[in-house]
Amino acid sequence: MQTYKNRPFACDNLLIERRKILLIKRGNAPFKGRWAFPGGFIEQNETAEQGTVREMEEETGVKVKIVKLVGIYSDPKRDPRKVISAAFLVKQIGGGIRAGDDAKEARWFDLDKLPKLASDHKKILKDALKNRK
Repeated sequence: MQTYKNRPFACDNLLIERRKILLIKRGNAPFKGRWAFPGGFIEQNETAEQGTVREMEEETGVKVKIVKLVGIYSDPKRDPRKVISAAFLVKQIGGGIRAGDDAKEARWFDLDKLPKLASDHKKILKDALKNRK
């Protein structure tokens, strides 16, 4: 019998409003203490779209709907856990900002004054801004 080593699949949320983006400070490794897009692993019985909406609310308290897929990011070097991520541009439809789950903090940042971002999030943001229209 062959044993497969499958890579984990996650989602990232990009909520951009008025030249600001909502980021979370990671509470766990890897990238603990660094700023990142809200997101996380897709659960066994949900779609990527359901997972991204759930993760956003768990980590930030914000309810969202998906606007569009930014892209799939699968470079094995992007994360030490070899995570593949679907990045979604989202729009707020409710809730209020509060850090939750494994996010230590949730906060808006000016797109022109961003902190150092975790993983390949700088590239993902660049792709999102280029294709936002």
